Amino acid sequence: MTPRAAITADTPSGGVFADRRMWLMFAFGFLSGLPLALSGFTLRQWLTEAHLSLAVTGLTANIGLSYTLKFLWAPVLDQTRAPFGLARFGRRRGWLLAVQPPLALAACALAFSDAATAPLATIAAAALVAFLSATQDIAIDAWRIETFPERLQGAANAAYVWGYRLAMLLSGAGVIALAGTLGWHGALLPVAALLAAGPVVTLLAAEPAVRLRAAAAAGGVRARLAAAVRDPLRDFLRRPGALPILAYVATFKLGEAMAGVMLAPFFHDLGFNRAAVATAIGPFSLAATIAGYATGAAAVARLGLPRALILTGFWQMGAMALYVVLAASAGNHAVLYATVVAEAFAEGVADAAFLTYLSGLCSAEHTATQYALLSSIAPLALRTVGGLSGFLAAALGWTAFYTLSMFASLPAMLLMLYILRRWPSGAGRATSETETSLASPRRAGHVETVPARPGGGGRDG
Repeated sequence: MTPRAAITADTPSGGVFADRRMWLMFAFGFLSGLPLALSGFTLRQWLTEAHLSLAVTGLTANIGLSYTLKFLWAPVLDQTRAPFGLARFGRRRGWLLAVQPPLALAACALAFSDAATAPLATIAAAALVAFLSATQDIAIDAWRIETFPERLQGAANAAYVWGYRLAMLLSGAGVIALAGTLGWHGALLPVAALLAAGPVVTLLAAEPAVRLRAAAAAGGVRARLAAAVRDPLRDFLRRPGALPILAYVATFKLGEAMAGVMLAPFFHDLGFNRAAVATAIGPFSLAATIAGYATGAAAVARLGLPRALILTGFWQMGAMALYVVLAASAGNHAVLYATVVAEAFAEGVADAAFLTYLSGLCSAEHTATQYALLSSIAPLALRTVGGLSGFLAAALGWTAFYTLSMFASLPAMLLMLYILRRWPSGAGRATSETETSLASPRRAGHVETVPARPGGGGRDG
């Protein structure tokens, strides 16, 4: 693995919260979370109110492919100098300073667009926001990994997640609520203004000092690409059960993806106004998701990973059944809030077990690359099949569509049952511990060290 930054300073005597880098990490998380809803739920709410078809609204899920495929251009930021003379600020800060101003301008372009009269321009601006945001994420993730020593990575991730979630609350529920008073243009402009502060945060941060391995540097581009992509893939694919595992990872989010992409038009058709939607996806949903992650981690530790994966997966399916109930209870605000909160909690529970499983699949030699690839495969359903959900919803109607979405998670559950039956000791495990079951509590400890990028699900992304 690439050596981390040579950091000699210990944590300040005041503890983690006295560490200036943690507050910068929170700020970077905030900057990273702001753009997500602009190309996700908020965008779809805007397009729904502009009376675009379900098919077009659903296809906007494909905008998020930038977040899924960002590993394809990550080597550019890793191996080349920042453009426009910004390399003097360092590799990480230089690229951030190159990306952040265009990101703020793209958000301004989105705010000034008109979804009702020129929806293609609105969607194009949202796609540009997503691409630049995903590129910013690459540099921020690298800054975090290279800045913090291993013992502080967990705290740094926590700071990042809190900043990210707060930003998503503002650019999601906050923008939708504000649009009722200021209109969509007035509600989106403050988000662009906040993104314009990105270069200030970057300039306040210190450039991490990283020494590249001499062997890797001497090997040239071909050798680096082989080490970064080919070797981790070959290592994973040689394991028993590799293909069924990849199929499971790719289908785990299928039902959630289908359901989540259509929520904005679904709520609109049921007669819920902006205020009701903002309340539903706002603080209560956020609190439920966080509580769900904590409950899922406890379930993994207590039940073991195999049982936790199956039980939490079916639990999430059960929670999605509430959307069918909501479809038959049009206009009932209590059912709306109960449905969104219950599904958010179930999603958090299931994700905690799922991420624990993903982390256990990564070998120590290729942790970063293998996890990046696995976590890119996981939301593929959202960014591909999820984009077709509008056609299904238009053809089937809401009740049948959400019934189908609920059962769309079954293939993943059946695959996991097959994997556990075929390889009871843990297919594809990265370590070679002697006859250690996949259910071992030792494997449950990974959940804290592998935080998911928030917003990977259908509701947020």
